[in-house]
Amino acid sequence: MTYEQLAERRSTPRSKTPFYKVMLGLNIFGWVGMVVVLILFHYARPDFISGVQQYWGIEGDASWSQSHLSAMTIMLQVCLIVSLISIVMRARRNRRRTDSFGANLIILFAIAAISLITLATTLGL
Repeated sequence: MTYEQLAERRSTPRSKTPFYKVMLGLNIFGWVGMVVVLILFHYARPDFISGVQQYWGIEGDASWSQSHLSAMTIMLQVCLIVSLISIVMRARRNRRRTDSFGANLIILFAIAAISLITLATTLGL
């Protein structure tokens, strides 16, 4: 590698590099996956049976939808893996004190991990 090529590489902004674009894409994919998990949770949970429904004898579904629940578990695992890969990539990339830490990836990782642990303990998955 010549000095000119090295100088050109260092003068390129970080946001223009392919590595940065891949990290950004993984970050967006992880958060969109979390939105999908929230939508799946809405359809997987049992119906809320109010006091009026109980009084009038109106039936409601009191069980979790297994198909939505399994899809939600898979999406949570994907979010967990994507956030972990992004955290490792960001840690390998950051070298300066002024580089951002990526707290949103840690938050995504924590939400996905806590959700999986909660599903495993409460529903026995």
